[in-house]
Amino acid sequence: MVNEWRRRLRLREVGDEPDYRFTLANERTFLAWIRTALSLLAGGVAVVQFLPDLGPHGLRLVLGFILVAIAAMLAGTAYRRWFRVERAMRLGQALPGTPMPLMLSVGVAAVIVVSVVLMAVA
Repeated sequence: MVNEWRRRLRLREVGDEPDYRFTLANERTFLAWIRTALSLLAGGVAVVQFLPDLGPHGLRLVLGFILVAIAAMLAGTAYRRWFRVERAMRLGQALPGTPMPLMLSVGVAAVIVVSVVLMAVA
């Protein structure tokens, strides 16, 4: 684990320095994933704490948990995605794929389904 962190800290020693515009674009993408995670977290807390008329408490907890779980997955994978893209750019490799858009889409679809159920029950 410690060696992994040391290797990541030495990213600047890998390959060639990419065009700074690509590095900054990669950073903006990372920040967008983090903003999305924070928004989902705020939504999860709001559903549970501030919408008592939305339906049974148990269903609100499920909806809030789904939102917070998606937020945790996005926040947990955003740095890894940034690192892999930065490394690929430095080595002149193809950019790696990511499951993040799929995870986000499936999670939001689950939120929509639970929201529809809550609206039908309320």
